[in-house]
Amino acid sequence: MLISILLLTLLTAQVDRPNILWITSEDNGPQLGCYGDTQARTPNLDQLASRGLRFENAWSNAPVCAPARTTIITGMYAPSLGAQHMRSRVAMPEGYRLFPQLLREAGYYCVNRAKTDYNLSNLEQVWDQSNHKAHWRGRKKGQPFFAVINFTTTHESATRRRPHTAVQDAKTVQLPDYYPDLPEIRQDWAQYYDQMAVMDSQVGVVLSQLQEDGLADQTIVFYFADHGPGFARGKRWPGDSGMRVPMIVSFPPRYQHLAPQNYQADAASPELVSFVDLAPTILSLAGVTAPSHLQGRAFAGSRRQPEPATLHGFRGRMDERYDMSRSVRDRRYVYIRNYMERLPHGQHLNYLFQTPTTRAWHQAFLAGGLAPKHAQFWQPKAREELYDLKLDPFEIHNLAADPIYAEVLQRLRKANQEHWLRVKDLGFLPEAEMHRRAGTGAPHELQLPLAELMQAADQKLPDAMQHADPAVRFWLIQGWLNRSQVLSAEQLSWLLSQSTSENPSLAVAAADGLIQLAPATHHAAARAKLLAMADFENQPFFVCVAALNVMDRVSSWTEQELQQMAQIPTESESIPKVMRFYIPRLMERLLSTQLSEKQ
Repeated sequence: MLISILLLTLLTAQVDRPNILWITSEDNGPQLGCYGDTQARTPNLDQLASRGLRFENAWSNAPVCAPARTTIITGMYAPSLGAQHMRSRVAMPEGYRLFPQLLREAGYYCVNRAKTDYNLSNLEQVWDQSNHKAHWRGRKKGQPFFAVINFTTTHESATRRRPHTAVQDAKTVQLPDYYPDLPEIRQDWAQYYDQMAVMDSQVGVVLSQLQEDGLADQTIVFYFADHGPGFARGKRWPGDSGMRVPMIVSFPPRYQHLAPQNYQADAASPELVSFVDLAPTILSLAGVTAPSHLQGRAFAGSRRQPEPATLHGFRGRMDERYDMSRSVRDRRYVYIRNYMERLPHGQHLNYLFQTPTTRAWHQAFLAGGLAPKHAQFWQPKAREELYDLKLDPFEIHNLAADPIYAEVLQRLRKANQEHWLRVKDLGFLPEAEMHRRAGTGAPHELQLPLAELMQAADQKLPDAMQHADPAVRFWLIQGWLNRSQVLSAEQLSWLLSQSTSENPSLAVAAADGLIQLAPATHHAAARAKLLAMADFENQPFFVCVAALNVMDRVSSWTEQELQQMAQIPTESESIPKVMRFYIPRLMERLLSTQLSEKQ
C-alpha cells in the first residue's frame, strides 16, 4: 500500500510539473506602460503584467549581453568564472552543468530561440534545440518544456538603423535627465520607443500561440530584458540605468503555490532579484535540486529563499576597451566602485560610437558649454559613486563625498568588498594574466591573493612593491595612475624595473605609469615597450589589446613610431572570430587620432 502511494505521488509530481516560458528582449529598460512610462505602447506586456507580478528592482548583474547571459546560464557571477569581459571564452570547471542541462536530465524539453552568447568554451550540448526554429511544439506529447524566445528588435543596432518610418514624435519624447536635448538623441529615443512597440507585438504573438495550444493554464511565463537601453549611459553603464531591467512573472492558478512571496495579479514587488537568481529559481520551479556551486537564490518555487539585502553588478572589458567597475544596490541606493577612475565612463568604443546619440553628445561635450550633469559622462570618473535612486533616479548627483550619507556609503562599500571576496572576483587579474595562469583550465579554479589585490587597488597594502604576485604590483601601479602619483626616486626606480618584467601585463602597466607619471626622459623607452607589446605575432592576444588601450591614451608619437605602429599586424586566423575586430578597431582609432593631432 505504501509503495502504491509513493508511486502515485511520484507520477502526479511528474505529470503536474509546470511548463516554463521565458520571453526575453535586448537592450531595453523598463520603458513599458505597466512600469508607468506614459510614452510606451506596450499593450501585450501590460496585459501580461495585469495578470502577474512585476519586479521593480530587478538587475541584470552586467550591463551588456554576453556577461549577463553567462551569469544567467551558469547561475554564477561571471567574474567568479573569469567570464566578465565582453565576448571572452573561458572554460567551465569540470563537472559544472548549466541549468538547462539539469532540466533536460529531469525530463524537460529545453529550447532556445536563438541567442546564446555565453563567454564559455567547453560546453556540452545545452539545449534540445537552439536555433531560429526552436519551439515548445517540438517536444514529445505530455513532456514539460522550458522555452526561451528572444527578440533582438530593441537591440541598439535597431534604434539607429535608417531609414525608419517614425511613429513616436521625436519632438515630444521625454529624455532621461542625463542627456542634453539634442535632435539626434531625440530621434534615437523616439525610434527606441517604436522598436519597443514592435517587440511588444512579437510578444503578443508568442502569448497567443501559448493560448492556441491550450497551454496557458499549464505554463509559468517570465518576461525580462537582458540589460538597460542600448545607448550611452544605459547599456555598459555600471549603475542602475545600465543594470535595471523589466521583469514580469505570471503564474496560472494551478501553480501559484510556487509563485514569489506576496504574489498577486497586477501587483508590483520591491523585492531585490537579479540574473544570478534565475537558474536556482527555474530549478526550484521544476523541482530539481540546484548544484551547490550556484551563487544566486531561488525567489520562487518549492525551494524559495529569503530576499538578499543587496544586489551586485560588474563591468569589465567592453569589446576592445578595458575598464573595471563593481556596483551594489539595495532598495534605495546604488554604489559604484570604479577601479580605473582616471578613464571616463564614455571611453571611445567603436560600436557605441556608431549610434548618433553618442556622436552628437560627444561633439557637444568637445564644443564646451554642456551643463555639468551632461558633461560628466565624458570626464574622468569618481573613485566612488553613490546615488539615492528615490530622489535621483537618473544617477546624476554623486553623494559619495556627502557626510550625511557616510553611513550608507560605508555600508554599501563593505557589502561590495565582502561580496566579491566571497565569490572570488577574477577581474582583479588582468585578462591576459588570468589566461596565462589558467592555461587550458578553468580560471574559477585559480587561487589568488584576492584580499591583497583589493587592498593594493585601494592603496592600502604596505610593501606592495615587494609583493611576490605581479598582479598585486599591477594594481599598485593602477592606483598610482588613478591619483596621478608624484613619484619618489625609489618609486621611479621600481617602476623602471617593472617595465622590464617578464610578466607582460605588469610590463604594460609599468610602461603606462612611466609615460603618465615619470619625467619625459623615460617616455621613449616606455613607448618602445608598448610598441613591442602590441605585436600579437610575438605576444598573447590580450596583452596586445591592453597595450593598444594604453597607446591610444598617449599623445605625440613620433613619425618613426607611427610608421612602426602601422606595421603591426591586425589580422590572424588564430584569433577567435568574435574578437578579430578588437585590434583593427584600436589601431584605426589610434592612427586616425594621431593623424588628426598632427594636422
